[in-house]
Amino acid sequence: MFSNPSAITFVGYLVLMVLVGFYAWHHTSSFGDYILGGRKLGGLVTALSVGASDMSGWLLMGLPGAVYLSGICESWIAIGLTIGAWVNWRVTAARLRIYTEISHNALTIPDYFRQRFEDKTNVLAVIAATIILIFFTIYCASGMVAGARLFENAFHLDYSRALWIGAAATITYVFIGGFLAVSWTDTIQATLMCVALVVTPIAVLIDSGGFEAATATVASINPNMVNMMSGQTVIGVISLLAWGLGYFGQPHILVRFMATRSIRVIPNARRISITWMIFCLVGTCACGFFGAAFFANHPELAGPVTENHERVFIELCNILFNPWIAGVLMSAILAAVMSTLSCQLLVCSSTLTEDFYRRILRPKAGNRELMIFSRGMVLMVALVAIFLAMDPNNLVLSLVSYAWAGFGAAFGPVILISLWWKRMTRGGALAGMVTGAVTVLVWHHFAWFGLYEIIPGFLFACIAIWAVSLLEPAPSASVEKNFGLMEKRLKAES
Repeated sequence: MFSNPSAITFVGYLVLMVLVGFYAWHHTSSFGDYILGGRKLGGLVTALSVGASDMSGWLLMGLPGAVYLSGICESWIAIGLTIGAWVNWRVTAARLRIYTEISHNALTIPDYFRQRFEDKTNVLAVIAATIILIFFTIYCASGMVAGARLFENAFHLDYSRALWIGAAATITYVFIGGFLAVSWTDTIQATLMCVALVVTPIAVLIDSGGFEAATATVASINPNMVNMMSGQTVIGVISLLAWGLGYFGQPHILVRFMATRSIRVIPNARRISITWMIFCLVGTCACGFFGAAFFANHPELAGPVTENHERVFIELCNILFNPWIAGVLMSAILAAVMSTLSCQLLVCSSTLTEDFYRRILRPKAGNRELMIFSRGMVLMVALVAIFLAMDPNNLVLSLVSYAWAGFGAAFGPVILISLWWKRMTRGGALAGMVTGAVTVLVWHHFAWFGLYEIIPGFLFACIAIWAVSLLEPAPSASVEKNFGLMEKRLKAES
C-alpha cells in the first residue's frame, strides 16, 4: 500500500486534516466555540465551508457518472442547486445570523425555533432535533460508505478495514477541534475540490483535441447526449430545478450563516461561494461529458468505467496524471466526503448536547461538562453510522435520496417564513414542519406525476404555516421587539 504514490498522498492528506483539528483545539475554549466557532468566521472561510459541507461524494462520483451515461440533460440539477444556493444566501443568511444572536444567542436550529416561537414546552425543538438526528445519522452512514468505497477501490483494501480508516480520520478532527476544525478543513477541502474539477476536464480536452472535437466525439456516440432536453419532460426539469429548494432547510448549511463574524462579510462570502459552486458544478459535468469522448477515443482503457460509470473521475485522474498528482486530485473525492460527513457529525452532536442534554437534562451544566458530552456524542453518532454502513448494500442508502427533500420541506418553509413574517406562530411552525415531512414521505412512496417530493412538501408546508398562524393569537411583544432589533441591525450593518 505505501509503495503507491497515491496511497502516500492520501495518508499525507489525512494527517494534515488531523493536524488542523489539533490547531483548532487551541482556539476552542468554550462550548459555544466548539459547536459554532464563537461566531467569528470570516468571509472566505464561511463561503468555502458552506460549499464544502454541501457537496459530498456525489459531486465527484455520482454527477460525473450520470453525465457520462446520459449527457448534459443531467445538468439541470446543477442549475437548480446554484439558483437555490444564491437565493438562500440572499434571503436567509443575514437575517438568521442576527436573529439567532439577539434571541438569547441560539446555537442550533432547534434552539432558534425554541427562542423564535417562545416554546417553553420544548415540543417544537425536540421534534426538530429528532428529525435532524434521524436524517443526519443516515447521511453520515452514506458518507462513510462513500469514503470506504474510495479506499477500497484505490488501495485494494477489504471494505470493513476501508470503512474504519476513512471514518477514523474524520472523527478525530471533529472530536478534537469541533466547529473551527470542521470549518478550517472545509476551506482546504473546498479549494482542493475546485482545483481538481478545473484541472481534470482541461487535461481531458487537451487529450481529445479541444472543445469542438470532444463535443463532436460525444455527439457521434449518441446525439441525444448534447441535448439538454433529451429524455426530459417539463415535470422532470421542474423536479431537477426544485432541488434548489432544499437549501433553505439544511441545518449543516444554515449553521454556517449563524457562525459568521458579522453580516458585513456575507455579501463577499456569497460571491465567493457561488463562484466556487459554479466552477465545481461546471467542472464535474465537464468531467463526465468529455470523459465520454476520452474513453470513446481510448476504448482499451474504458473497462473500469464501463463496469462502474461513477469511476469516471478516478480513472481520468489515474490515466492522465503522474501518480503523485493523481493522488492529490483523487484526494478531492475524499475531501468532498469528509467535509460533508464532518459537519453532519457536529450538527448531530450539538443537537444532542444543546437541545437535549443542556435544555432538558442538565440546564446548569458548565462549559467543560458540555464540551465533554458533545465530544462523546460525536463518537456515539459516528459509531451508530459505522454500524449502519457495515453493509454497503443496506437499504439505509435508499433513504438518502429523499433526505434532502425531507430537510428542505420540513425546515425550509419554517426558516424562511419565520425570518420574514413576524405573525407566524408556534402552532404554524409545528404544522409546517410536520406537514412538510409527512408530505415528502407519502409523495416519495407513491411517486405521483413523477414530481420531486420536495415541491408539494414545500408548498403544503407553507400553506399549513399560513393557515394555522392566522387561526392562533398573534405572537407576544418580545417577538415584535426582536424583529425590530433585527431590522435595525440589518440597516446599520449592511
